[in-house]
Amino acid sequence: MTAAQRTSPEQARRAWPRWLAGGVALLVVAAVAVSWADGGARLLLGAAGALAAWRGGQLAAEGGRRGWALAVAVAGVLAIALASVSAGLASSVLLVAVPAGLLVGALTLLGRGGAVRRSGQAALVWWALVTGLLVVTGLVAGWERAAGGATVVGALGLGLLGVVLLVGSSSLRALAAQPAPARPAACAGCACAAGGCGIPR
Repeated sequence: MTAAQRTSPEQARRAWPRWLAGGVALLVVAAVAVSWADGGARLLLGAAGALAAWRGGQLAAEGGRRGWALAVAVAGVLAIALASVSAGLASSVLLVAVPAGLLVGALTLLGRGGAVRRSGQAALVWWALVTGLLVVTGLVAGWERAAGGATVVGALGLGLLGVVLLVGSSSLRALAAQPAPARPAACAGCACAAGGCGIPR
């Protein structure tokens, strides 16, 4: 939402269709992962790996923390490779990766201030509840059942991300609909394109 607020109308016109398509795609993947008993875990792990690999490449292109970007990209590629092996292996990976991902997300939010930090506190409570539930399910009903629960939780998280993208696309579309700021009467656009207006002030 913060990124959408900082986006110019021109950027919003290009971005909102991609956000809309991404949100719809994530919701479809989440729904299929929950309803597909045999391949849901593989689909979910592969989709999450593709997202991680794309995000790692994006961070590297932005020139940010190279080590972190590489680690995210490698984790994504590894997830895709593991998802291609077998459904059982994908379920086992999700049993570990889902609680770990929730914890990393909660700690990341806690490192920020304001309302974001409060969201991190709520995410930390959610992580504790989910992890406890998965452990109890594994001890009582078996780890295969717990892995199925982790797949459902992961699908819900992916679906929530899809909803966030849909809401963001709506905000970007509203921003894109705003009229461009009016130019001064004597402005032809040439000086502005060169980095500044030549009209004396």
